Amino acid sequence: MTASTNRIYYSVRHQKFLYIPGLQTTVMEPPQCLVSQKSSDSGLHIQLHPLVLLTISDQITRHAARQQHGPIIGGLLGQQNGREITLEHAFECPVTCGLNDDIILPAAWFGERLQQFKDVHKDPALDLVGWWSTAPSNGPNDAHLPLHRQILQDYNESAVFLAFHPSQLQDSSSNGGKLPLTVYESVHEGETAPDASKDMQVDGEQPVLNIRFRELPYSVETGESEMIGIDTIKTEQTESNKQTSQIELSQEEEELIASLSTRLNAVRTLETRVSLIKSYLSSLSEADFSSDRSKDNTSATKLSHPILRNVNSLLSHLSILSPSEQSTFATEVLSQSNDVLLISLLGQLGNNVKAMRELGRKSAVVQTARHVATARKDPTVLQRSFNEEFYGQAGRGGGPMYS
Repeated sequence: MTASTNRIYYSVRHQKFLYIPGLQTTVMEPPQCLVSQKSSDSGLHIQLHPLVLLTISDQITRHAARQQHGPIIGGLLGQQNGREITLEHAFECPVTCGLNDDIILPAAWFGERLQQFKDVHKDPALDLVGWWSTAPSNGPNDAHLPLHRQILQDYNESAVFLAFHPSQLQDSSSNGGKLPLTVYESVHEGETAPDASKDMQVDGEQPVLNIRFRELPYSVETGESEMIGIDTIKTEQTESNKQTSQIELSQEEEELIASLSTRLNAVRTLETRVSLIKSYLSSLSEADFSSDRSKDNTSATKLSHPILRNVNSLLSHLSILSPSEQSTFATEVLSQSNDVLLISLLGQLGNNVKAMRELGRKSAVVQTARHVATARKDPTVLQRSFNEEFYGQAGRGGGPMYS
């Protein structure tokens, strides 16, 4: 298989890396987990910055959206101050195949890209502190070893490995909000041989040391510039949501909403207390009310006569809150409802009469305008119309002298 720095290669042997088409995890063969059974005793603590998380999320999202195949690899830049290691930046890396089809980094490309990042991040000076990739939830396996050895030998002998677990994304609710990643340090541990093999060990022979990964504690640290950027993104998202869903309310509507909210809270409180009284009464067994109950019979809820008297007093006040005769109350409500409907009908009738008067006025104006227009064309028409109208009315009202 030819090597190239412009492509990410993939082979059957390296399917121990998580293959992510749409973030679906597939492991072709059972890998050998390299996580040590011992806890870390180095005292290292990792400070993880949000920019690293954003870069990893972006790279995995693009990898899944483009339906690419092969391992996802990236470098980690940061600082190491004593026992504290900061992971401040991350960048994507292509991979190639080395001897025995091992996944490794292209040395020329990676060295040039690392130097470019060092030139950019001079204050404070950042260096390669580790690398990241996807891994199963149980930790890194033997497919991650060649690349990790390359970084330890050529760039940083104390490099850490950040493993992202895509399988934990599908059941994130069970993780309790924990990030789906783990940070490991590498140590050399000897193989624990059985007693029979120890007896056969040659004197002076050095035990075989293998690389094992131990989990390191980490915390998310946010710098000032990162905090400003995150707040800006959050503010813009909040403002865009407000612009799409915000409705301006008048002062009266706000007061009405506040009043209804207060009443709703009062009703909920009342419901809670009534439910408490109901549960108390339900828990009282029939043996508590009988005079011949046995001494061995003990109730989980103790009978309290003061509480029962208070409940009885509360029930006696319900007749004051509700009318004694429901029919009278219903008749009164119906009468008030009819009055309201009658007033509404009278208002509609008045509006209709007003509209009819307005229509008659406009009709008279139109009729007068037509007569004026006709008179301008033929003045005798207006005089004849006036005579017919006047003498006709006078003849009908004044007798034969006008006929």
